[in-house]
Amino acid sequence: MELQEEKPKYGEPRKYDPSFKGPIYNRGCTDIICCILFIICILGYVAVGILAWSQGDPRKVIYPTDSRGQFCGQTGTPLETKPLLFYFNIMKCASPMVLLEFQCPTTQICVEKCPDKFMTLLKAHTNKEDFKYYKNFCKDGLNDQMSAPDILMSRLCPAMLIPSKPFTRRCFPALGLKGGKITVGNESTFNDGQGNIRNAEDLVAGVKNATVVIEARQVAMKIFEDYTHSWYWILLGLVIALLISLLFIVLLRYLAGIMVWVMIVMVILVIGYGIFHCSMEYVSLKSEPGSNVTLKDLGFQTDFTVYLHIRQTWLAFIIILSIVELIIILLLIFLRNRLLVAIALIKEASRAIGYVMSALFYPLFTFALLAMVIAYWAVTAVFLSTSNQPIYKVFNETACEYSRNTCAPANYSTSIMKSQCPDSQCLFAFYGGETAYHKYLIGLQFYNVFLFFWCANFVTALGQMTLAGAFASYYWAFVKPGDMPAFPIFASLGRSLRYHTGSLAFGSLILSIVQIIRVLLEYIDHKLQGTQNKITKFLLCCLKCCFWCVEKFIKFLNRNAYIMVAIYGKNFCTSARDAFFLLMRNMIRVAVLDKVTDFLLFLGKLLIVGIVGIFAFFFFSGKVKAFENTAPTLNYYWVPILTVMVCSYLIAHGFFSVYAMCVDTLFLCFLEDLERNDGSAERPYLMSESLLKVLKKKNKSEPDK
Repeated sequence: MELQEEKPKYGEPRKYDPSFKGPIYNRGCTDIICCILFIICILGYVAVGILAWSQGDPRKVIYPTDSRGQFCGQTGTPLETKPLLFYFNIMKCASPMVLLEFQCPTTQICVEKCPDKFMTLLKAHTNKEDFKYYKNFCKDGLNDQMSAPDILMSRLCPAMLIPSKPFTRRCFPALGLKGGKITVGNESTFNDGQGNIRNAEDLVAGVKNATVVIEARQVAMKIFEDYTHSWYWILLGLVIALLISLLFIVLLRYLAGIMVWVMIVMVILVIGYGIFHCSMEYVSLKSEPGSNVTLKDLGFQTDFTVYLHIRQTWLAFIIILSIVELIIILLLIFLRNRLLVAIALIKEASRAIGYVMSALFYPLFTFALLAMVIAYWAVTAVFLSTSNQPIYKVFNETACEYSRNTCAPANYSTSIMKSQCPDSQCLFAFYGGETAYHKYLIGLQFYNVFLFFWCANFVTALGQMTLAGAFASYYWAFVKPGDMPAFPIFASLGRSLRYHTGSLAFGSLILSIVQIIRVLLEYIDHKLQGTQNKITKFLLCCLKCCFWCVEKFIKFLNRNAYIMVAIYGKNFCTSARDAFFLLMRNMIRVAVLDKVTDFLLFLGKLLIVGIVGIFAFFFFSGKVKAFENTAPTLNYYWVPILTVMVCSYLIAHGFFSVYAMCVDTLFLCFLEDLERNDGSAERPYLMSESLLKVLKKKNKSEPDK
């Protein structure tokens, strides 16, 4: 019996096809079922948004809520002129839930302004003017004829007033530090309204959670203030980053080989200068008192500039930059023989972009779509989270069997709970609900997050397939640009939407499922933070690591699958298999060429961030005397510096992502070119002469007749 020939492990290499001239135009729709599913889910997403917008109330996020569930400062209500929330007894706010809900087990009312002086009810009641001021912080129903004990028994007024300042529309004690002692309103002691003199430290202990909120908001306010003083300089820095990125792209178009070597040398020099600067700062702090304090002893400081006066901070910077410098140098030494081929690929990508210049502006379209997706998700999430009803709970100071039970404030005074617990109150607690809609809110929020991932991945995939189709039409065009479409980007975008929405949705769905699993793992890990089960922590760590690797692999596979879909018009699974087999048949080239090119493009982004970051540092830190009078006065000069650097990276990534997609597309086309053709007159290579020369291949001339 004749033995069947064993098929190659990774499929048959591509055969020569004289009719193949780039992306196939006569193609059909792919992955129709997934396309229909995606459309149905989008319609459901719109329905969820409409439901959320009809049930939600963003005022619950914007305005604080008093004990009756009324919004402070809401326009068109009796409380319009009272935008601040005042706590009768701020020391009751020691519960950890205060950080999440800002609802303390004490009476809360809306006031026009926070109290600015110490005062007790007993003392104020004896003075007409003082009592008139005091009544601004009392509930409705107060009678001037009532005695102070009656007012306290009825809980119409707080027992004391403490100087306070508004934070997030709430009145918190004006805590400070004077002579090494904690003070409130410049006083170290205060009367608690019951004749007891207490230290301000007792107040701090009572509002420990609230003070954490205050410190966080103080930092946030300082950062916001820095942005208001430096936003126009930040925009100027981003314009500079944009111009530098454009300059790099233009120079890469005409001087790709030279620019790659310039980028390599410049990155090494920029990081080297960073090491030198940090070393100088480290040496200059040697004689400074207190600079030898360790970061561990220093602890967390809200004023981050304190860390820059510690030698250990600069030592950490030196070590980090030195490691990065060493890794880059070792990689360049190890990959020195492959750089020429990578440079040739970048040159080819430069030529392709030269013929498809509109590709440079395509990321703006992707950014606009992503902005719409993010905005829809954020608005829907806010409306969903605010679509609950106000829930009231029983709060009491003595033992009560109804403590924390749900109650109705309208008839609470005549209820059995009030009769059995006379000192209890029915106060607003949080927003919730018992209806079917409220029970499914968590599921709707989950659906909102999942559809956000799916839509965002779909938009990214659309951009990848569009660019891949445009650049593939360049590579396979025998005569450039004669054999190319008149508008490659628009032609490729039209094909992607018309025929391959299902394939885009399929690949995006797989990636979104992995991402939502990672979100659930992070949620579970957060819930189990307090447990000491090491086995559970280890398993969670392994799962998170595994799914991180799975996500990276799926992104890599999807990217190459979209390229094959753009060229051949087959369904997602077939294209993913063909792309994977093609890469596996050329595993060595993938490892040493494609990734080297990605590394070189990453160095380009790193260089742009480094250049802009150095300029921003010298400008905002005032290190250069020429800019001392020009630079704005800031609380934290690192705020605009980090903002400029992060946004510069995003800008550079937007431009270089086009190059990266171009390189990946040309790389797959280059691998197929090597399999389809042999350089003969009948089957010539379509790659550029420079790439042929680097690979030591050549096209044979036409044979003489």
